[in-house]
Amino acid sequence: MRTKRKRRSFLGGTLLTPKNARLVFHLGASCAPYVHGWTSRGLPVMELVPLSRSSISAPPINRLQRRNNLKWKQSQPSVSRKAGIPCAGAKPPRNSGLSSQESKRIENLYQKEGRRLLRLLEGLRSRASPEVCGEHHKYFAINGDVGLANIPKKVDEVARVIIPGLPDDSGGSPISSCYWEWKPKISVHYEKSGSRNVDAPAVLFLPGFGVGSFHYEKQLEDLGRDYRVWALDFLGQGKSLPSEDPAPVDNREGDSEDNDALWGFGEEPKPWARELVYSIDLWREQVQHFVEQVIGEPVYVVGNSLGGFVALYFAACNPQLVRGVALLNATPFWGFLPNPIRSPRLSKFLPWSGTLPLPSNVRRLTQLVWEKISDPSSIQEVLKQVYADHSINVDKVFSHIIEITQHPAAAASFASIMFAPRGQLSFQEALSRCQVEGVPICLMYGREDPWVRPIWGFQVKRQLPEVPYYEISPAGHCPHDEVPEVINFLLRGWIKNLESQGSVSLPLLEEPDYVQYEILKELEYVKEGSHKSIKVRFLGSNFSFWNLIISSLKLRLASLMASFR
Repeated sequence: MRTKRKRRSFLGGTLLTPKNARLVFHLGASCAPYVHGWTSRGLPVMELVPLSRSSISAPPINRLQRRNNLKWKQSQPSVSRKAGIPCAGAKPPRNSGLSSQESKRIENLYQKEGRRLLRLLEGLRSRASPEVCGEHHKYFAINGDVGLANIPKKVDEVARVIIPGLPDDSGGSPISSCYWEWKPKISVHYEKSGSRNVDAPAVLFLPGFGVGSFHYEKQLEDLGRDYRVWALDFLGQGKSLPSEDPAPVDNREGDSEDNDALWGFGEEPKPWARELVYSIDLWREQVQHFVEQVIGEPVYVVGNSLGGFVALYFAACNPQLVRGVALLNATPFWGFLPNPIRSPRLSKFLPWSGTLPLPSNVRRLTQLVWEKISDPSSIQEVLKQVYADHSINVDKVFSHIIEITQHPAAAASFASIMFAPRGQLSFQEALSRCQVEGVPICLMYGREDPWVRPIWGFQVKRQLPEVPYYEISPAGHCPHDEVPEVINFLLRGWIKNLESQGSVSLPLLEEPDYVQYEILKELEYVKEGSHKSIKVRFLGSNFSFWNLIISSLKLRLASLMASFR
């Protein structure tokens, strides 16, 4: 009687089954795809499972060695040696027309890669591996138009690229703090730099939730030397808070003294605040009018976290005002309640949709929650989570956030944001519209982000395979503040690539031609008198989840081996 053979997935010459796949496939700090079955076409079905950051588990070496000797009868995945790095791609169609010689060559490459991974795993046990212990790095500089050197041929060698550090106090572009009166009683705070660069492209930075334009000062001082740069505070955040109480409390009603110090806790709103709700649709409209009235020309928009969602939403609705969008760990969702335009019947049953003043039944709840999240110890704990490198000095960011929480309108603004409806477009819909409109997009994600995990960036990459994707490690949720040297270097190169209409290659690429799979570089720069290095992976147009699994395993193993030296 014939027994039904289990389908297996092939990783670098090593056969993996669902039983041990979870032990090998570690993606980043906190999540991994877990293979739990296959489709009728033999493709893996994966789900995300939480993982510990403390260690790497690997299947027993002898089991892998035995499986490596089995013959794999399925179609072999295609392989590219672009830039000297062998990378596994998606499996070719069954009728791919590959010659027997080509198939044999591909099979040999995978077997060779499998043996190399086995030796790495064996080296983990003995804490020694003669193949990776030596230093084989190539050094070369990036300055102006200096080109990149060739990528080393061995997979475990990482080419180092010397990039500029941040300008010193005297060399940076000066920053101006400004206010723009968008509507009566509603002033928007923003910062700008590089006003003298009259013929240079305009760049607009949008912050994440809870911060403001101050979070981009490292970009304004540096990129302001080459471009005209703005950073915006969203209404209800940063310094874009009301200058007077939008719904004052009537003291004759006997409200507590605690309410006297908080704005927006009254019964009737002022006329200018009657329809005010701090929603993502309001911020999208705010950005549109700011670009039209203050900047006055199409811009490159760069957004982090919430700012990434707003940047994409703005570009989808106003492609004529956008030259490109760069997403820095962009959150793919915002808002909990249904949108009144998309779901008018459902939204009728909602008792409150974020307009001011706060209803009486949520005032006490808002006070309790606000006391907790605005506590300095809570803010310090959040900063520890979002910054992967705890040696980064965040004192200035911390002080700015504390200043925001002490504003009398901050608590009601927070409640309005939390109860505001979702946008008229979802993140995926905005992404699809930008794709149809041909809006250039660039993805830059910190690998160790505990909030917007790398899997969300890969989802965008899967929907738009041609957009450049840069994975930065170590870096958390705010790479622009944690590793600003890297982000500024990548943004400069991306803008130059678009401004030259592709004649200048993208950052980290040797040629203007787009690579299909991936490359890995180690960017080195001087920070506070010492050298610091950050690994950056560029993912090409044919980079799949299987490529991600392989390269993630390689990167984790290489980092682990480096720590043993």
